Amino acid sequence: QVQLVESGGGLAQAGGSLRLSCEASGRFFRFNPVGWYRQAPGNQREFVASVTATGSTNYADSAKGRLTISRGNTKNTVYLQMDNLKPEDTDVYYCYIQGSRVDWGQGTQVTVSS
Repeated sequence: QVQLVESGGGLAQAGGSLRLSCEASGRFFRFNPVGWYRQAPGNQREFVASVTATGSTNYADSAKGRLTISRGNTKNTVYLQMDNLKPEDTDVYYCYIQGSRVDWGQGTQVTVSS
């Protein structure tokens, strides 16, 4: 079973930046698509960004131009660089890995003040 641990969330001002990290256990991490979703209380999880094993990326329209997903070079890690933050980016952000099933992290809170 893969375990995912997110970090890097917190409080930021509008226009600022945060970098979320997700570190995974498991030897298959490098060979599977990974990415990020977001979720507000009472809402469904929404796709944010993903990256394949070969480095191809995909973004939600709201993320394009401001958020950048990347894999770590030497660790089982995926990052989400969040720039030019907006109050509407406030949510809990979850990383995932897609194998024979989808495994999720516990989430990290991002709060952006205006």
